[in-house]
Order: sequence, then C-alpha cells, then structure tokens
Amino acid sequence: MKAFLILEDGTVFTGTSIGSKREVISEIVFNTSMTGYLEVLTDPSYAGQAVVMTYPLIGNYGICQEDMESYKPWPDGYIVRELSRIPSNFRSEDTIQHFLEINDIPGISGIDTRALTKILREKGTMNGMITTDEGFDLDEVISRMKTYSVTGVVKATTCKESYVLPGEGKRVALLDLGAKKNIARSLNERGCEVTVYPADTKAEVILSTNPDGIMLSNGPGDPKECTEIIKEIRKLYESQVPIFAICLGHQLMALATGADTHKLKYGHRGGNHPVKDLETGRVYISSQNHGYVVDEDTVDPAVAVPAFVNVNDGTNEGMKYTGKNIFTVQYHPEACPGPQDSSYLFDRFINMMEVGKNA
Repeated sequence: MKAFLILEDGTVFTGTSIGSKREVISEIVFNTSMTGYLEVLTDPSYAGQAVVMTYPLIGNYGICQEDMESYKPWPDGYIVRELSRIPSNFRSEDTIQHFLEINDIPGISGIDTRALTKILREKGTMNGMITTDEGFDLDEVISRMKTYSVTGVVKATTCKESYVLPGEGKRVALLDLGAKKNIARSLNERGCEVTVYPADTKAEVILSTNPDGIMLSNGPGDPKECTEIIKEIRKLYESQVPIFAICLGHQLMALATGADTHKLKYGHRGGNHPVKDLETGRVYISSQNHGYVVDEDTVDPAVAVPAFVNVNDGTNEGMKYTGKNIFTVQYHPEACPGPQDSSYLFDRFINMMEVGKNA
C-alpha cells in the first residue's frame, strides 16, 4: 500500500506503508545507528516522536524480545529506506514488519532517508504526518501539524508502581522517568538491589528508605515540562545521598539547581558520538538520544562544573556537582548494543556509594 510522509515545511515523500495503517502526526527525528533498531524502537525516550533510521537496511537480524529496552515500543512512527522482510539471525523471534503491526505503529519505507535527514539537519527537527490517504489536503495537514507538540510523555512511559530487583550489594533507588531496562540491569549486574520508583514519587518516600544511592533515569520530552518532578529532585539534591543521573535525569538535576536547558536544532541520536572527559582528556564513543541540552552559560560554578563535552558541537555532556556526591551525563553509558566505552560510570557510582557510606 502506498504511504506518504508529509513534513511541516510542505515536503512530501511517497513510499510504501509498513506496520499499522493508521494516520499519525508526530515530531520527526533521525537516528544514525547502524544496529540496535529494536533498542531504538523500545527506548521510552522516543515517546511522541517518529524515528527516521539513516542506515539504509533495517530489520535484517529480526526481533529478539530479550533485547527490548522496555515492555513495548514507544515511537509514534517508523521511517526507513529499506525494510528487510526475511531476517537472518539464530536469535530472531519475529520480523520487524510484524512487530510494528502488532504494536500498532505506522511506518513508511522506500523513501530517501538520507535526503529526509538532510532536510532535518538544515531546517531543524519538525513535525510530520504518516498517512495512507492519497486524497490528503496539504494545507489542512500542515495546519494540523503546526499545532502538535510532545507533552505528557514522562507520565506515559514511567512505571505505574514501584518494584524491586533483588541484589546483595548497595541499595539504589532508581527514579523511572522513562527508563531503559539496561540502567537497572547494569546496576543489578554489579550486585545492587534496585528499587524502581514512578516518576511522580515524592523525595521523602525515596529518602525514607535510606538508600545508598539514587539514580535518575533517561526519559522523553521537554525537561521544563516536568515542573513537579524538578521540585522533588531539588530535595534529593539537598540530601547527602550519592546521585548519578542520565540524559533527562541530567537535565532535570540542572534545572533543579538553577541552570537552564534549550532545544537543539536536530538533537543527538545515534551510536557514534564522541564525548571528552574534561578531567582526563580522554575521548569516549557514546550512544545518545536527546533533543535538549543543559546550557553551560547558566550553570553556577559554585553549584556544578562541566565534566564532559561533545567533541562534535561543543555542547555539554555531563556535570560534576561541587561539594556533592553527584555527577550526571547526557549520553547513555548503559547502551547495549553499541559502544560500551562509558560503562565504567556505573563503577564510579558504586565507588561513590562506598566512599559515601564510609565517610
């Protein structure tokens, strides 16, 4: 079946419908990863967005449920150049086409995703529509797209109630802002008992359990929308409990301590982004998925100092908080598959909890 991708600037791409046949309006973003498409599809940070995969062939190793980063896929839509319909992988349990269908995710294949990405790079992230309606009215569609915005996505993606992953080591409270499974798993593999809390959990509830450390997860949407969560994170900041924050958690900690964030032109989404550790000078290859960054010019050096920088564009990739056992990163040290250069950050967090307990 023929399908159309219509952009807010009036550009129309014609291709083939994949997945669900329903119509969807969403924010269109691109990811440059060559592998890990299932992890992309099941990353809650993509809630409210339709994802363009720049690598030309997607789906060639099928679907393996064990690799999912959440219990379901979250993007509003999926856009690819070519979809592999016959996967070749001994672990494959399903095709990506069927996976999209059963999860009601509309998509489009057969379009020039490189040309689409170039538009998004030059003009910036914009809204778009995926539709199979050949009789669409372009002016009417553009008018509808201009009113769309990504809202309420942290509430949609967080867990509904707290749960515990048993462990014999440090006790970590993980605030689920739309967390990928591998964050809790990375802590669990290091022996930690991980208690996962919904995003709206009060700081007093978390602190009353006397955790050895607190983890703030990744998540979707504009960090400034999370006004009530920011207030609770401020209380966590004022405690003496060691804190490690990733992506959205990193942004919310900055906002909770008086800094500001802003939206990037087209964001960082992919598995090959170089970041520099400002303390050691070493460069790591990181996996990233974010559209907002902390504005370093608004950070009070008495509160925090930059710890990592993006080598490509100079934007902030992490903070170290002055006089606190708190550090945060914009990228994903838990990312799997992909570069695992920065998985040591979980070990740093474990060590920080050890030191904090013995202090």
